[in-house]
Amino acid sequence: MAKHAALKHSTHKKRETSGALAAAEPHAAKANHPAHSLDRLIHERMRLGIISALAANESLTFNDLKNLMHTTDGNLSVHARKLEDGGYIACTKSFEGRLPKTEYKLTANGKRALENYVSHMETLIKQVRSR
Repeated sequence: MAKHAALKHSTHKKRETSGALAAAEPHAAKANHPAHSLDRLIHERMRLGIISALAANESLTFNDLKNLMHTTDGNLSVHARKLEDGGYIACTKSFEGRLPKTEYKLTANGKRALENYVSHMETLIKQVRSR
């Protein structure tokens, strides 16, 4: 049993090492590729959807975003928090009567980040089409 555990551990280390070596030796062409400068914070599908929805609307409530994105409370909450922590969206919490209301707006930084993201994607598309 211990031998099996040691074998698993050594295999895992080998994978880490080979991955680290591959990452440490990027090709010059790949290193300068526009895909490497994409904003990883908004490149994820759910966060890009949130940013895009807010760019098209003055503001959206939590429930509006949840319905638009067809997601769960927890999933939306995690991704919205990451965007908020990054300064891309602003969140205000209030009450309508006794019901809590969470509203999101795109910040100036968020708008700039989306514009940069779209610009990078346009560059990638042009490169692919020119081949």
